[in-house]
Amino acid sequence: MEVNELLKTMVNRGASDLHLTVPSPPVLRIDGRLIPQEDMPLLEAHDIEAFLGQVATQEQRATFDREWELDFAYSVPGLARFRVNVLRQRGCLSLAFRFVPFYVPSIDEWGLPLILKELILRPRGLILVTGPSGSGKSTTLAAMLRHLNENATKSVITIEDPIEFTFRNKKCLIRQRDLGDDTKSFSAAVIHALRHDADVIIIGEMRDLATIGAAIMAAETGHLVLGTLHTIDAPQSIDRMIDVFPPGQQQQVRLQLSQVIEAVISQTLLSLIEGGQVAAFEIMLASHTIRKYIRDEKVFEIPVTMEVSTPEGMQTLDQALADLVKSGVVAPEEAMIKSRDPAKLQRLG
Repeated sequence: MEVNELLKTMVNRGASDLHLTVPSPPVLRIDGRLIPQEDMPLLEAHDIEAFLGQVATQEQRATFDREWELDFAYSVPGLARFRVNVLRQRGCLSLAFRFVPFYVPSIDEWGLPLILKELILRPRGLILVTGPSGSGKSTTLAAMLRHLNENATKSVITIEDPIEFTFRNKKCLIRQRDLGDDTKSFSAAVIHALRHDADVIIIGEMRDLATIGAAIMAAETGHLVLGTLHTIDAPQSIDRMIDVFPPGQQQQVRLQLSQVIEAVISQTLLSLIEGGQVAAFEIMLASHTIRKYIRDEKVFEIPVTMEVSTPEGMQTLDQALADLVKSGVVAPEEAMIKSRDPAKLQRLG
């Protein structure tokens, strides 16, 4: 089997991911469900080795042999781009491919919250896009960057691991940096973006203290910074940002974050009753009250304020889930699985 043929099958069947693991046939993730391709043979160790040889460069293979972990991007001309992750399991290789279309969707085409159009045009501050792995954070960021590129003249630097959606300059001047190939760390890249006359900095993942600290500092110095976290809601995102710092620094970080935060957009994917998937969004906007809660260590009060601030554009995840159930596109059972407070979700319904 050729890996490009498997990737064509993946795209043709509308799969988001392709898994190649011993001893299993190729497995596709379609509408959130893993579906083994029973008409294909079981994969053996030499098959996975051959697949890696077809998609990785010599330098990438050398990195994997040294680190035993590897993330990179792979393109099939005329088909799509793919985010590739390689790891070892039980002494063998395992490959996972994530589909990334060449076409960058717009906020309207994806049905994303319209508030994102206004947020991406803000002159400064910190915007977090959060959610579990595979929930569509990269797609949301790409749609926001497309809107910026079409509506404002800005200098933009992205730092990604790896680069997924690629952009051509329209109104913006966009530089996309790949972790490993173009820079050695997220935190160093953020610092150097400040020296490269960036107006907007997009951080693919805020995964450590150094990166989070650099992001807050960049937002403090008048830049618009967007980053992702693997958190499930706004309060958890705020706490994660603060808790990564030593206790002696947390009060200062709390004050800084209360001043620079502009919004937290948390998202999760749900299966539709008629097939396919839809995203539900929690939206926290940094009102005066929200900033005060962050500063005064009352993050637990944020959801109540969000619930009563829908006229300003805020909503909790449970409110978003209730709307999807009321509209008849998502089953109540599916919404309950994703809910932070199932009892409250029932009352909202």
